[in-house]
Amino acid sequence: MSRKGGSGAASGGGTGTYARGARFLRERRWVVAQIAFWSVLETGQTFLTGYALAHALDDGFLAGDGAVGLGWLLAAAGGVLVAAYGTGQVFRAVARLVEPMRDVLVRHVVARGIEEADSAAVSRLTQQVETARDTFAGLVMVSRSFVFTAVGALIGLCTLAPLLVLVVAPPLVAGVGLFVLTLRPLARRQEDYLAADEGIATELGAVCPGLRDVTAAGAEEPTAAAVEDRLSTEYETSRTLARWSVVRIGSLALGGQLPLVLLLATGPWLLSHDVTPGELVGALTYVTQALLPALHNLVHGLGSAGTRLVVILRRLVPEETGEVRGAEGASGAAALPETGGSVPVTGAGAGSEAGTTAPALTKTPAEPEPSPTTAPPALHLTSVTFAYGPHAEPVIRDLDLVLPRGGHLAVVGPSGVGKSTLAGLVAGMLAPGSGSVLVAGRDARDEGAVARRVLIPQEAYVFGGTLGENLRYLRSDPVPDAELLDAAHAVGLGPLAERLGGLGARLEPAALSAGERQLIALTRAYVAYAELAVLDEATCHLDPEAESRAERAFAARPGGTLIVVAHRISSARRADRVLVLDGPRTDCGRHGELLKRSELYRDLAGNWNPTAVAHPVLP
Repeated sequence: MSRKGGSGAASGGGTGTYARGARFLRERRWVVAQIAFWSVLETGQTFLTGYALAHALDDGFLAGDGAVGLGWLLAAAGGVLVAAYGTGQVFRAVARLVEPMRDVLVRHVVARGIEEADSAAVSRLTQQVETARDTFAGLVMVSRSFVFTAVGALIGLCTLAPLLVLVVAPPLVAGVGLFVLTLRPLARRQEDYLAADEGIATELGAVCPGLRDVTAAGAEEPTAAAVEDRLSTEYETSRTLARWSVVRIGSLALGGQLPLVLLLATGPWLLSHDVTPGELVGALTYVTQALLPALHNLVHGLGSAGTRLVVILRRLVPEETGEVRGAEGASGAAALPETGGSVPVTGAGAGSEAGTTAPALTKTPAEPEPSPTTAPPALHLTSVTFAYGPHAEPVIRDLDLVLPRGGHLAVVGPSGVGKSTLAGLVAGMLAPGSGSVLVAGRDARDEGAVARRVLIPQEAYVFGGTLGENLRYLRSDPVPDAELLDAAHAVGLGPLAERLGGLGARLEPAALSAGERQLIALTRAYVAYAELAVLDEATCHLDPEAESRAERAFAARPGGTLIVVAHRISSARRADRVLVLDGPRTDCGRHGELLKRSELYRDLAGNWNPTAVAHPVLP
């Protein structure tokens, strides 16, 4: 990314980022209200911090009544305990606010990674999304803590003596105002700096591998000048960022340190105007124990983490990808992914479970269906070779495979031999280095193949909506409840659905076991119109009986074709054909045939005995 591009994003994307963030909070105003409600307890605790101390001195210790003084101190301690309970409730409410934001970001990141072949998608998904989630949670905690702490302290000052508010409030308001004015410039400078840093990485990534060519062409000077220009840009942006950071520290001194100095400097005057010693000590306590720490956390938290969050959000959810939507769309249906799942994948803009809606998954395909007599096979691989890198040893080499419509294929082999790679090729997530992968006669990475296949990976994908919304996710048309229930009973989800409370039950993905999430993802894929289902160890967390039921249900779908990356040898026995991946010794045939001619398959199957060793697990 060039510096120009980064600046443009900073200047042009801010309004959209802040507006979408405000819309996100409005859609969850009930959760925001819960956070505010429990934070009121923190206001009470802050109020008691100075108020109780002032009365403990004036009415107790300075008046010679130690019992009264201790009573007020005990009241302050009780306020701390009550506030601690409220803080615990705040953390629970913040989790209900933060997790949906993470879901939205995951959805956008996965959609961009699939649709645009974004090479940075893994970094965004694993690091930047988690950073955004954690930062957002911290900002919520810091911001609401400052607001309610400041309210409690100002109410306490006004209750003790209005003159104290006149001393403390003006510099506090000025410091906060100055800090707020620095937020947007800081975000822009932060983004400029990151853009310049990325520019250096891009420049060096192009120059370093080609140093021999640079020398041969005599291009040392212009190349060095280009790199130097990138370094100078980063140096200037870092200096600008540092200058704005100094202004931010000045706002902390103005709003947090100056009130303390003014209280000490005006102490004699305040005492001469009916402010008691206890009230003055209470005011000092408000400033040193409440306002200054809260403002410090706000400035360093919102100032550093807040600007970083804005920058990350602009990268994760660019303006052109649309709005950051909440868990409830216009119709109120949840559409936020939370943990992983059955994904119809394409390299050319089709919907995926991790993010975009699935307009391509309609009952009427965009292209006319071929007649039954000329229908191509469900899957056709021709001389497919794939390697993870131009100089790497191919994982799959010259593989030919034809799977007819309605076929049932099990894929087995040692760990690392390429089973999941084959699933990725069929799903269009990977492109073969040579050869072709056709799904229903269409290239696996073309949009026309999207509605005809669905991939269910090992890590099942369940989001925080209702059970019915999860099961309907891959269908763009209305799905009757009866159809969902039939699918649930066919796959084996029925008992779990009843235990959860039916299709309207709201799911907490973290509360579901891995096997329960797999059953939900399998049923979702079963409900989809995809003719070809690819189960990439998608039943590994189910017991053998549940696994058998799910696989048989997919295999029995009218016109449905099934590929199972087998986790147990029993999956291979149920299949029409078994593909044994073993590099140059790859073989395909029926279970009995392979036991006779494939040494590897015999090793994988072991001494399989349905009574002695019920379901041996494949590597």
